[in-house]
Amino acid sequence: MDYNIAQLLKQQIGAVRDYSFSQDLRGLDPALDPVEPLVARFRVVRTKRGVLVTMTGTTSLRVPCSRCLEPVTVPVSLSIEEEFLQTIDIVTGLPLGTSADDPALLIDGHHELHLAEVVREYLLLAIPMHPLCREDCKGLCPQCGHNLNEGPCGHSGQPGDERWAVLRSLLDT
Repeated sequence: MDYNIAQLLKQQIGAVRDYSFSQDLRGLDPALDPVEPLVARFRVVRTKRGVLVTMTGTTSLRVPCSRCLEPVTVPVSLSIEEEFLQTIDIVTGLPLGTSADDPALLIDGHHELHLAEVVREYLLLAIPMHPLCREDCKGLCPQCGHNLNEGPCGHSGQPGDERWAVLRSLLDT
């Protein structure tokens, strides 16, 4: 996901380039388990300080169910809008002394736009907070950890911690 944008940086402010790609995401981050490639379209617009990148894309990731921890495939949509800043003047070749809060948003000295880190960050943020394998997922037994979707775990439903015995006796009365 690297693009040389030297010619765009030589143009006037407002110049536009459109790109599209299908990229395999395996190896991008150990926390991501992609099921299919990221299919994306993005636009690069020349700004005074660099380029503005707007991207939309879709993929599917395998994540653990938030109740039973079984793997579940979820569709993920990306919507990215970030300004990448120049570090080297395109005409003179001199450093610009540009600093950014996120070093991933800097255009390198060869005028290459590296999108992989930004895509990785946005993918991690796009993972659903509580993915479920199914709506009626019963989760795990709090005592033994048995997956309750596979059937009952075979022990009584009473908590085994004796420190709660006095409070439990109040429920019985």
